[in-house]
Amino acid sequence: MIVRRTAAVLAATAAIAAAGAPAALADDKSPSAAPSQAIPSGLYGSADPTYDGVWRQSLALLAQHTVGEKPAAKAVDWLTGQQCASGAFAAYRADASAKCDAKTMVDTNSTAAAVQALEALGGHDSETGAAVKWLKSVQNKDGGWGYTPGGASDANSTAVVIGALAAGGTDPKSVPSKDDKTPYDALLTFSLPCEENGGGSFAFQPDKKGKLAANADATAAAVTGALGKGFAGADVKPAGAPACKSGDNLDAEQAAQNGAAYLTTALAKDKYLKSALAGATMDAPDYGNTADAVVALSTAGRGDKAADALRWLEKNSGAWAAKAGPAAYAQLIFAAEANGADPRDFGGADLVKQLNATGPATQVSDSAAPSAKSTSDEKKKDDDGSGVGVWWIVGVGLVAGIGVGFLFSGRNKKQQL
Repeated sequence: MIVRRTAAVLAATAAIAAAGAPAALADDKSPSAAPSQAIPSGLYGSADPTYDGVWRQSLALLAQHTVGEKPAAKAVDWLTGQQCASGAFAAYRADASAKCDAKTMVDTNSTAAAVQALEALGGHDSETGAAVKWLKSVQNKDGGWGYTPGGASDANSTAVVIGALAAGGTDPKSVPSKDDKTPYDALLTFSLPCEENGGGSFAFQPDKKGKLAANADATAAAVTGALGKGFAGADVKPAGAPACKSGDNLDAEQAAQNGAAYLTTALAKDKYLKSALAGATMDAPDYGNTADAVVALSTAGRGDKAADALRWLEKNSGAWAAKAGPAAYAQLIFAAEANGADPRDFGGADLVKQLNATGPATQVSDSAAPSAKSTSDEKKKDDDGSGVGVWWIVGVGLVAGIGVGFLFSGRNKKQQL
């Protein structure tokens, strides 16, 4: 994936092991490492990794790769060392030398995030192959995935797994469930019809009565997933129909464009998406979700509609990212890259340098060199003189998170505009 990543309990918190109901973390408080717990030297971030170790490490490594950095070998080794023999990953295993057992709480989000990172880095076919095999083994009959094996499918988890499949070169359409449903079929079940309130958006999950409610976090994740992409988006394509369209022939691509239209409207007034966390003020910004929305819109070919939100992030996200840590820096890097900005000069801040400072030094850190996308954009500027400046982590009863947009930002929010 954010994950979004920012707080609000997703389903039920205390019974995650028994019922597979995850809890999301808050976006404005980063849990401190327990005094008795030493942070592994290969892990990025200084906060307690219990609920997001694999997640934040995966996003950090993927972001470094995206901007041409070569992650430290010890950082990559830490991530691969977290994998269970089954191929699955848990959010964090303090003693990675101990064998995983029935009490090890593996989950689809950590596993899929690790796959995205390791596939990008290359040379880890054994690990990613085992992880993808495990993900396929826990696919639900509706074609999607929940946070925990056997849990009800949700838009965010399904989207992050799609990103993992695509990263490994597997067409999600070629991964049918036992009922012959694909991951895209599952995503479509979370798409709200255009004529309804919040039409075009995606819900995290249906409520107990089967009704869907617009959720900007789930929408950002689902748009990118429905287009077959991962956390960083990419392969921008021309936008489809500008207006929401629904009906019996709705496919994943059109559903993605519907979701993009919803995000465009949601961002139009304030240039940022709002938090729906318990205790948050009504207008509190959701930085991670806003960054994910930028990636989603850019991937859907609507980068122009995300430009104001990206500029808002440039001016306002610094304090949040510094407090939230590596996953937040990664989300901002993804947003900048997706929309043609330079992550090394993001509102005057060097996001790459700030991310790198949270963990072991990269093997190759050419901080003065522009990213691949920035280089491409500069070339366009030289050619035509115009310039182009143009996706919950587990928390058992914990609302303390790190503000990572894609998978944390209030997946169980009733409605977010």
